[in-house]
Amino acid sequence: MIVAERRWRAAVPDLERRIGRTVDATCRWLGAARAPSILLENDRAVQRLNHDFRGRNKPTNVLTFDAMPGGGDGDIVLGYETVRREALASRKTVGAHLMHLVVHGILHLAGHDHHAAGEARVMEGLETRILQQLGVANPWRAGKISL
Repeated sequence: MIVAERRWRAAVPDLERRIGRTVDATCRWLGAARAPSILLENDRAVQRLNHDFRGRNKPTNVLTFDAMPGGGDGDIVLGYETVRREALASRKTVGAHLMHLVVHGILHLAGHDHHAAGEARVMEGLETRILQQLGVANPWRAGKISL
């Protein structure tokens, strides 16, 4: 894990431990032996990556990059300002929303998607169950305040 944007540390108590627990729980759920790399960045860096690799010139909350042959288990990049804004808008802590997005990113790397309604229900269900094991409230229930 690389914390390139220092505001992550101020916004999320026990940042490394929290992400480590989230990665471990998700990988156990999936039966995965190894974990992806995680980069905690700012929106500007995420926007650049989103533009360069996905052709979308805007920041986003989370980007995932599949593993290169012989090169680990993929990468997850999260944008601070977008994650913080979404957390505040949904009345969650930045830490709880970050944990949700880490689970979400790992599920994407494992082949899950949410473009079709059925896929979305499956992925949301997995996210909810994994987060529940971590003590984080259902992220899909409106108005709930999570950890």
